[in-house]
Amino acid sequence: MANITQEIERLAAEIGENIYIDVANWHLYLAEAHLHITVAQNVYSLLEKDELGTEEVEQILRGIPVKLGGKKDVPLLDLLPQKCLVSLMDLLEEYQKNL
Repeated sequence: MANITQEIERLAAEIGENIYIDVANWHLYLAEAHLHITVAQNVYSLLEKDELGTEEVEQILRGIPVKLGGKKDVPLLDLLPQKCLVSLMDLLEEYQKNL
């Protein structure tokens, strides 16, 4: 279990420093938004089961709510620019190769 936790933390660090949300042309990296661990925990099972695909990742991102202004929840997928979604998929594919 400790090994899985370390792997998730390593994946979360990669996600947190490379993937951002875009709000009014402000880039907020997922580590700064405290979302990197949540994303890593949710996608890790896809990596283990070799079920990584864009649709599966997008479904996970749709299920992660991001509170805006303390009033409204927006799916994380809606806040990621397409460029970041592509970068996330590339990052996950590379990570999976090294598992």
